[in-house]
Amino acid sequence: MQAAIRTERAGEIARVIIERPAKGNSLGSAQLDELIGAFGRLAAEPAPRALVLTGAGDKAFIGGASLDEMAGLDAASAKAFIERVHGVCAALRRFPAPVIARVNGYTLGAGLEIAVSCDLRIAASHAVFGMPEVRFGIPSVVEAALLPGLIGRGRAAWLLLTGRTLDAAEALAWGLVERVVPAAELDREVDATLELILAMSEQAVRAQKALMRIWDERPLAEGIAESIDAFARSYHSGEPNARMRAFLAARRKPGR
Repeated sequence: MQAAIRTERAGEIARVIIERPAKGNSLGSAQLDELIGAFGRLAAEPAPRALVLTGAGDKAFIGGASLDEMAGLDAASAKAFIERVHGVCAALRRFPAPVIARVNGYTLGAGLEIAVSCDLRIAASHAVFGMPEVRFGIPSVVEAALLPGLIGRGRAAWLLLTGRTLDAAEALAWGLVERVVPAAELDREVDATLELILAMSEQAVRAQKALMRIWDERPLAEGIAESIDAFARSYHSGEPNARMRAFLAARRKPGR
């Protein structure tokens, strides 16, 4: 049987692909556990400088959690199931390198929670976004809590309380995604973003991602204090000095 989660590594870039196109790349407990394991292994390899997460085919990024499984849950198994969804989201937020969601279609429920746990979202123009849980008698939970900070409380409430969907253009206007391109240009746009990340200091990018998570999770004063310490720590390696001197030297060259 083909694995539901495929991992690829090419130099400094890793890709994780959900291989369930016939199921809309929906996720049951087995696939959620596979994703948590895949992210953990990649983070320890040593970690790549960037990770791309996507779904197989051109219809869905992640169409949501498996309704086949969720229909049979009780209170105890429901808690275990949603903790797995949170485990995937937390692994992405803790991942030491930037994570790009390559959004190639439907991104619903748990799929949207996973997408907003990535650092950047680049979407094909046919992508659709939504949080339909209230239609099925359950609230949207875990990393749905990131939505008010990302798009504002009112817009988050519209998504969460109505169960309605957004098209890619609306998602871009709301700040839910960072780029929208035609499907034929999706890989090109992802690759261009990867090039920008790889051109930056690896040390600084990793420190920046860690700080952004702290800013999300802690009070403002604590986030600023952590930022000051991170700024000072960056000088231990000598890399900032070397990069700044090289920049200044290049600027002083004749003809510049």
